[in-house]
Amino acid sequence: MYDRRGVLNLGGLSLAALITGCAGPQGRVSTPRIIPQVQPDLIRDLQERTFRFFWETTDAETGLAPDRWPTPSFASIAAVGFALTAYPVGVVNGWITREEARLRTLITLQFFADAPQGPGETGFSGYKGFFYHFLGVTKGQRFARCELSTVDTALLLGGVLFAQSWFDGDHPDEVRIRALADRIYGAVDWTWITPRAPLLSMGWHPETGFIKSDWDAYNEGMLLYLLALGSPTHPLPEGTWQAWSSRFEPSWSDRWGQPHLHFAPLFGHQYSHVWVDFKGIRDGYMAGKGIDYFENSRRAAYAQQRYAIENPGRWRGYGADIWGLTACDGPGDFIQTIDGLPREFYSYSARGPGERDDGTLAPTAAAASIPFAPDIAIPAVQAMHDRYGQGIYGKYGFLDAFNPTLTNPPEPLKHGEIVPGIGWVDKDYLGIDQGPIVAMIENHRTGLIWKTMRRNPHLRRGLQRAGFTGGWLNG
Repeated sequence: MYDRRGVLNLGGLSLAALITGCAGPQGRVSTPRIIPQVQPDLIRDLQERTFRFFWETTDAETGLAPDRWPTPSFASIAAVGFALTAYPVGVVNGWITREEARLRTLITLQFFADAPQGPGETGFSGYKGFFYHFLGVTKGQRFARCELSTVDTALLLGGVLFAQSWFDGDHPDEVRIRALADRIYGAVDWTWITPRAPLLSMGWHPETGFIKSDWDAYNEGMLLYLLALGSPTHPLPEGTWQAWSSRFEPSWSDRWGQPHLHFAPLFGHQYSHVWVDFKGIRDGYMAGKGIDYFENSRRAAYAQQRYAIENPGRWRGYGADIWGLTACDGPGDFIQTIDGLPREFYSYSARGPGERDDGTLAPTAAAASIPFAPDIAIPAVQAMHDRYGQGIYGKYGFLDAFNPTLTNPPEPLKHGEIVPGIGWVDKDYLGIDQGPIVAMIENHRTGLIWKTMRRNPHLRRGLQRAGFTGGWLNG
């Protein structure tokens, strides 16, 4: 319907067909909302397009959000958490009504509250209150042999609890949303998935048991531990946060800029911050460093810019206004000699300064850093749009990733395509990369999600039990 520039292309459809409705992701009819040409305010335009990714690709009868689009895919529970967070953003910006958001949210929470839970290998959506990382789009049950994911369950719950606090009215459906949120959150048995207590395991398989890796270093697990500590039914014990944060020191580094807790891909500095306003509140570890986690993420963004300026890998396009490495799609797994250097490329991978950097840039890395460092993040978004937009910016904003270095691959590509004058470009939008864009732009603009979550008793309890003090927590 749209080309990559967002220009309307009927593609053989009649205008009447577009007006009356079109087939949704599972063949159901949904009403299209035509996005205008790119608005003068690019950040505003990007936020609206990214919001519409969730509104238009999520199944309206289950609330399941796709892992990616337009490539057919399973549903991602983390993407559902971001979708639930996006709906109120759409309301306050006038893109949908409160009634529409309320209905979609209620359907989503009812689906997860009723989803079958059990220890079997098939026929279940989760176990012990946790959910499988990926769910099939028809029944919403475990996809293939994927894991029961602790962190993806936490990202889902971030959206569930945000909905609980935002839908605060007397309407019966809003009362129901709040009750369902408590039911879903209270069902999670955090104490069960700690085989090496007090640390949380990364997950569980019905075939083999607990994953052997724990959340044992600084990363996106902050939200996970806060929700586990804040549980009203199965909380982790006092001291868990301190046991976890005692392992942070090896990650403290001044490489590429000011000292900060280093985690190479930027998503680790962004995901928890979607729902938690860390500005002005500190735990024992950060109090000892004299900063807070918000400042830490600001420094991480600047470190990525500095890395791009120095560009030790000599990748094309990198510079002060083009930067941003995180987990994202990539061109494939192969080696090619370019400019006299052997270059190793990867498909989907977590990328960061000096770590699996193959020249692949992800616009979400800069766009979701806007609240932390707007003075460098907004110009980066603008520069990516101005320089590469004809190939990477479309119906739902930025495609997931692009690589200006790879222009003539040695073999047919399994992922994405080569766009003349730009390089490799992904063909998909990814839910877990779209989500932080729409949410963090809103946090920068109005603080909507942060202010709403300050009222959530479960999050406040988790922060207090983790030892956070100061700022808005004292209010």
